[in-house]
Amino acid sequence: MRTLIANGTIVTADGSWRGDVLVDGEVIAQIGSELPAAGVTADETIDAAGRYVIPGAIDVHTHMELPFGGTFAKDTFETGSRAAAFGGTTTIVDFAVQSKGQALRAGLDTWHAKAEGTTVIDYGFHMIMSDVNDDTLAEMDQLVAEGVPDFKLFTAYPGVFFSDDAAIFRAMQQTGKNGGLIMMHAENGPVIDIVAADLVAAGKTDPLYHGIARYPVFEGEATNRVIRLAEAAQVPVYIVHLSAADALDAVRHARDRGSMAFAETCPQYLFLSLDDLGNGFEGAKFVCSPPLRTPEHQEQLWTGLRKDDLQVVSTDHCPFDFHGQKELGRGDFRKVPNGLPAVEDRVDLLHDGGVVGGRISKERWVDVISTAPAKLFGMYPRKGAIAVGSDADLVVYDPERTRVISAATHHMNVDYSCYEGREVQGASDVVMSRGTVVVRDGTFSGRKGHGQFIPRATADYARLA
Repeated sequence: MRTLIANGTIVTADGSWRGDVLVDGEVIAQIGSELPAAGVTADETIDAAGRYVIPGAIDVHTHMELPFGGTFAKDTFETGSRAAAFGGTTTIVDFAVQSKGQALRAGLDTWHAKAEGTTVIDYGFHMIMSDVNDDTLAEMDQLVAEGVPDFKLFTAYPGVFFSDDAAIFRAMQQTGKNGGLIMMHAENGPVIDIVAADLVAAGKTDPLYHGIARYPVFEGEATNRVIRLAEAAQVPVYIVHLSAADALDAVRHARDRGSMAFAETCPQYLFLSLDDLGNGFEGAKFVCSPPLRTPEHQEQLWTGLRKDDLQVVSTDHCPFDFHGQKELGRGDFRKVPNGLPAVEDRVDLLHDGGVVGGRISKERWVDVISTAPAKLFGMYPRKGAIAVGSDADLVVYDPERTRVISAATHHMNVDYSCYEGREVQGASDVVMSRGTVVVRDGTFSGRKGHGQFIPRATADYARLA
């Protein structure tokens, strides 16, 4: 099957130009201008006039079917990946979970079983490490060899995922040997638990206090600490879901002194704020960790994106229904399942608030949603590029079309939207995964099981820094 995408504006992280893209089977076969006039033929031609042609977006932080707080994230790999496709995302990297006392292999096998044969778009895995010991350190080498080269550790959630400094440093030493990457959830969890307990004891139990308990300085301190540990181990580190100016300062200073420190932020930290947590128990819809911050943090994060102090915008997509799941935290904000739905809306929110809003260029938009994650997480140039030989993960994107975000029309398997009623400018008209059109004009045309597991390589982090 040969498909010609003609007359569009090709937008990559490196530049934009008017051109055509020929897809042959699953890969990009030719790029040029006026290809039909040069004798190029195709089985189907998609006219992209007036629209962008961009590499499919990559979300390197999702949590499909994640167990949390006595329940599970609502999106399965099928429903979540289908929603991602509607939003212009053609690859996700989810987190397999090692339970306490379990081998890494057991957790990874469980996640492979969840995703295989059900996922609509391509996918990969990171590995959450709950136990760092001699056995799991040895397992890390095998996972890197299998294309799972990233390991997430936590300075938060004592008793569940928390690792102390010694465990973090040992894991970092191991990636120094095998070339992998440590990803860090950086908040000072033990201290947060003290503040949260004091608030509940004082009768302050509404969701608002979830945000108040998790001081920005607790994120900044933990971010600085894990970066310093990575510097001591002489390895790269990637900070997930950075929310606060305090943490951004730690990353910026580290990068200025030449450290291999990388970080992502998420749409919720760019568009939502602590105010959203303050509407009584309705605020439970907005409970995530790190929490939403006061508005002054937002513009600093946008500046971080412009200046490459932040390299990626991912979602941390982890949806729980308000009814029946978030409600587990009535009377105690500590029991609200942490997580927000976002995998369908990320690309459009970033286009509307970033490109249309004048904060970032359309090229930088493509970089933070596609190219930079592909490079950092070992998929480039197979993914995140419009180049001959790259996978034909392509989006025909209308930068002028508007839509209103709503739970009534989204495809995520969750009963609310964090952005209910927000109008955004920009939407995906055609979404192609490895040469197959999976979404066209708002209609799903893909199939369950089309998505393939993508083994990922380690990256040249020193060069990317």
